[in-house]
Amino acid sequence: MVAFMNGTDKSAGNNVVLIGMPGAGKSTVGVVLAKRLGFGFLDSDLVIQNREGKLLHEIIEEKGAEGFWQVEETVNASIEARRAVIATGGSVIYGSRAMEHLSEIGIVVYLKLSLESIAERLGDLNERGVTLRKGQDLAALYEERIPMYERYADITIDCEGLSIREIVAEIAERYRMECMR
Repeated sequence: MVAFMNGTDKSAGNNVVLIGMPGAGKSTVGVVLAKRLGFGFLDSDLVIQNREGKLLHEIIEEKGAEGFWQVEETVNASIEARRAVIATGGSVIYGSRAMEHLSEIGIVVYLKLSLESIAERLGDLNERGVTLRKGQDLAALYEERIPMYERYADITIDCEGLSIREIVAEIAERYRMECMR
């Protein structure tokens, strides 16, 4: 269960917000990390699907990429959680209002992976609900998003070649250090 919070101090919220490319492992790592920290877990993509009553790819087909980003920004900007690991969708970084809010209520952790690893993990981009602009491929999307993830991240975890257990251990350690600042 995710408890609600008041205020916008990172230490008050004690949340961990996971960002990164689709396929980086935000949801998988998030569940394991939540268990390790004794936190709740919230997947913002599932919140979006629940709110809209549709799968991500259906929302994208209906509203287009930019329409989907507006829905995503509204949902992420309204999350109020305490002691939660929040796994966001890969395109959350397009919503400045959402990212400002998430940065205020938690420590933002960027799960970094190479383009090659992302491509290997993703499979069908449409079915995964990956928002691409007309004519854009995964490589161009990757190049566009990386600087944005880096800009918003309080902590960057290079996940290349690491197991879920190793990623979770590194996040937990760096999160604790960040909270002590």
